[in-house]
Amino acid sequence: MRNYERKITWRKVVESKPVLIFLGLLILVFAWSVLRFWNKMQETGQNKKIIEDKVTALREKKEKLMLDLESLNTEEGKEEFFRENYGLAKEGEQMIIIVEEKKLEKQEEEDSGGFFSFFRNLFK
Repeated sequence: MRNYERKITWRKVVESKPVLIFLGLLILVFAWSVLRFWNKMQETGQNKKIIEDKVTALREKKEKLMLDLESLNTEEGKEEFFRENYGLAKEGEQMIIIVEEKKLEKQEEEDSGGFFSFFRNLFK
């Protein structure tokens, strides 16, 4: 009989309102922690993808630079580099530099101005 009474008192304590409220709050705290952890996992996955893309881009850039470096080890590569970047020419070669004249463009703009441009051009 005592054993039965102990079970009843224990059940009453466990099923009491304060204990049930405490257990409910405890479940809510755990659920909140799980949701925060889930969000952090998703954010970490996105960051991982971004970093993997950067690593891929850096590897491609490294390969390109290695090819450029290999081409600079040859005479043709050196010549091409200096011609493109510094505008150098070999002996006996001539360079032609084309310069656009901006004065012609300004005159055409002034001529198409209308009535007042006539008076402006008259006093020039």
